[in-house]
Amino acid sequence: MAKISVEIPDELLADLDDHVGEGGKFVNRSDAIRASVRKTLDLLDEIDERHGRLDERTRDADDE
Repeated sequence: MAKISVEIPDELLADLDDHVGEGGKFVNRSDAIRASVRKTLDLLDEIDERHGRLDERTRDADDE
């Protein structure tokens, strides 16, 4: 798995941390960020598909 580094405003990080740890939805920040990226990409794909912007290669990859 690749590692990346991102800069996040303090307020956004505080909001993220509210969902991490005991009593939160995620075990750690990495899990929370991965889930957020997945969800965002899925939503963008849905928008692109509705607007006919999803190319054949992307559709084929999604079917696998």
